[in-house]
Amino acid sequence: MKHVFLCGNPALDLACTLRARRTARFETLDAPDRLDAWYVESGVVNVLSPCREADLVQAVAVREAIYALVTARLAGDGYDGEALALVNETARKPPAALQLTAEGRWVEATPAQALSTVARHAVELLSGPEVPLMKECANPECTKIFIDRSRGGRREWCGMESCGNKIKAAAYRARKKETQTAGAT
Repeated sequence: MKHVFLCGNPALDLACTLRARRTARFETLDAPDRLDAWYVESGVVNVLSPCREADLVQAVAVREAIYALVTARLAGDGYDGEALALVNETARKPPAALQLTAEGRWVEATPAQALSTVARHAVELLSGPEVPLMKECANPECTKIFIDRSRGGRREWCGMESCGNKIKAAAYRARKKETQTAGAT
């Protein structure tokens, strides 16, 4: 299974690796090698020393802290102190180091460096100009939070393929059924 990156920021993409938080929760980071794959597929790193179970536990804790901070920011609530401390503590650690090679950008990292890089993305996002662009997907079953960089800022769905088409198809079926019911009376 490949990971999905629809959110527009690595911190939001990490926060959304636990899907459908309000209904049938689905964990995509269920093993250390899945976390390895996420770091590489997200573009945070090119090469990563293999994650261990402890790295996975730490990444999931930081993911939950990021999600708590982002949802508090969206709701206009204050930050949870423990979540804030964990993200800040993680962001203070050395991040993955970028290198320029003849082929372009190259990043090799340890799991701790990769997680620090993601935590830094969270700090930048939550303290930067894109805060007003953060939105939660309009699909009530989806809990993805994304950055709406669309023209006019009217994006509703985390992605059309995943949520937008489902909701639009369901609305169409409901309208069609209502029309048929109204026509039968």
